[in-house]
Amino acid sequence: MSAYVLRRLLLVVPTLLGIMVLNFVVIQAAPGGPIEQMLAKVRGTAVEATARFGGAQQGEVAAGRRPGPQGEQTSKYRGAQGLDPAFVAKLEKQFGFDQPAHVRFFRMISSFLRFDFGNSFFRDRSVIGLVVDKMPVSISLGLWTTLLVYLISIPLGITKAVRDGSRFDVWTSGVVIAGNAIPSFLFAILLVVLFAGGRYFAWFPLRGIVSENWRELAWPALVADYLWHMVLPITSMVIGGFASLTILTKNSFLEEIHKQYVITARAKGLPERRVLYGHVFRNAMLIVIAGFPAAFIGVLFTGALLIEVIFSLDGLGLLGFEAALNRDYPVMFATLYFFTLMGLLLGLIGDLTYMLVDPRIDFESREV
Repeated sequence: MSAYVLRRLLLVVPTLLGIMVLNFVVIQAAPGGPIEQMLAKVRGTAVEATARFGGAQQGEVAAGRRPGPQGEQTSKYRGAQGLDPAFVAKLEKQFGFDQPAHVRFFRMISSFLRFDFGNSFFRDRSVIGLVVDKMPVSISLGLWTTLLVYLISIPLGITKAVRDGSRFDVWTSGVVIAGNAIPSFLFAILLVVLFAGGRYFAWFPLRGIVSENWRELAWPALVADYLWHMVLPITSMVIGGFASLTILTKNSFLEEIHKQYVITARAKGLPERRVLYGHVFRNAMLIVIAGFPAAFIGVLFTGALLIEVIFSLDGLGLLGFEAALNRDYPVMFATLYFFTLMGLLLGLIGDLTYMLVDPRIDFESREV
């Protein structure tokens, strides 16, 4: 076991490095980097100043533009036409683009190994501070959604497998198909229209994870207010997530129920509940347990993006989306590094969980 864990941990290093290299190359090749973003803002300031004061000179001063012939290109960046090269060079140094790409990459990786993720380009805050501020929202969504999905899907899948072909199985299959067909964000919009003051009822709040006066409430009201705000986001995410796990659980149980060891256990006169949960459950749940880390990571960091936007929840998904739009490279690469590392480690934990469920699995003889 220890040798397998060591091999997997050593494999994390090249895997993580490869992911970071590929994403770095792709993002560097994409147009509209942070300097272009800043130049666009500077030109917007110039246009506003020109319109307000009625003169071109004010606009040139506001943009750091050097007077010169019309159409003169002074920089390799889009939007830098006619600007003072010294002004553009200052921006390059500010954002670290005065160094070659490979130097910037190795400097970034060196900082990440020390868990120094730097500061955001456009928020004037440390990346760690931003992530810590957004983490409670994403953890709330991820934990509640994953917990409810598993609590609903596993018993439902087992019941469907035991009563395969019955009227209950047919009707619940319709619900599962509908849940699998409707995207979470569409169901979230429907919930907003129905229950959040969109058109019919205003039973639940539309914005935020807690009320503005949340810290002033007594502790029972604190819990109630938090749960009140979480009902609609969690419901919309659970609807989209329970269907596939229910089908997976049912199929796993159906495969195990007809095996010889189950027939033998029933022939010995064991109660049906003991047969299902004492024998079948341990074998059927292997594939379900193996998918838990990936499911949790997906819900926690990516699956809640549109839900956070719809319900104005300021979490990690929204942070990553805004960082991609603004080309906020420190936030983009730091969150990619951190979440990829966490995903790889949780994948290892998922494999080790196999052994806890079924000790017959031998990791030492397994090739990585």
